[in-house]
Amino acid sequence: MHAHAIDNLQYIRSAMERAGAFTAVPGVGGIVLGSTALVVAALARRMWNGDSWLAAWLGEAVVACLIGVVAAARKSHKAGMPLLSGPGRKFLLGFAPPLLAGALLTVVLFRAGFVAALPGVWLLLYGTGVLCGGAASVKVVPMMGICFMAIGAAALFAPAAWGNAFLAAGFGGLHILFGILIKVKYGG
Repeated sequence: MHAHAIDNLQYIRSAMERAGAFTAVPGVGGIVLGSTALVVAALARRMWNGDSWLAAWLGEAVVACLIGVVAAARKSHKAGMPLLSGPGRKFLLGFAPPLLAGALLTVVLFRAGFVAALPGVWLLLYGTGVLCGGAASVKVVPMMGICFMAIGAAALFAPAAWGNAFLAAGFGGLHILFGILIKVKYGG
């Protein structure tokens, strides 16, 4: 009877944890995302034209979104939870608005000729989205958001020539680092 009670408590605890935290943040997806960002950073560093630089990074953003959605869906499916469960919707509602703001600011800043501000703005707003969305996730996710925000803030005040290095450190390095942490600690 004691063993049955312990099994029931473990099942209840597991169900409550799954209901309260979005655990489909993909570690492997983060590693792949980081790797593609490092490739784009290396390519974009050689681009002197602002239009081609922006096109490279916007292409990376599209690829990153696809990788992230596919990886999260796979991890969610393996866990037997719908991707847009209660915590998944909370994650999306916290994550999406800062990304939308970043997209709008990209257009405005690019048109105004403030291309040098884009790396800092992107990293800061992406970090804000990860932090806000991560409030419905495991503890390491909001910490990742804080790290993105710190790199973004530093990029805003650094020389313009360092922009790709900051993008590589954030979208490349942080995704790989936290992807490994998530993979090891939370699976997938």
